[in-house]
Amino acid sequence: MSLVTKLLHTRYRVNDLERTVSFYRDILGLTEVKRHKSPRGSELVFLQTPNSAELIEITYFPGSGPVQVQPDLTHLAFEVESLEAFGQHLAKHGLKYSDGPTASSSGSVFAFIDAPEGYEIELIQKPKP
Repeated sequence: MSLVTKLLHTRYRVNDLERTVSFYRDILGLTEVKRHKSPRGSELVFLQTPNSAELIEITYFPGSGPVQVQPDLTHLAFEVESLEAFGQHLAKHGLKYSDGPTASSSGSVFAFIDAPEGYEIELIQKPKP
């Protein structure tokens, strides 16, 4: 018997909801699938990546105080077809990789970008078969 059956979502709390949602939508290409206010007053936006069922919940809840993200505590990782093409996309938005691209021993290539609020995003280009 499995105690849990499915990963539903991962939450990131932020200070600037619209700036963060814009980043995930416009830079990463995620789709906003749901938005609402919780009974305790937090504003929630759920985003989804193509080809994934799990959601990312971006939450603004000023009652908990300001968000202070610790460096290198957590990150989200997304697969991309081409880090070169994604780098060009970033440049069009005035952004660049904060680290990499770096080739791994498995043949994958990875790079990092900084999302609003200090969260880190890893982008992985898997080797072609």
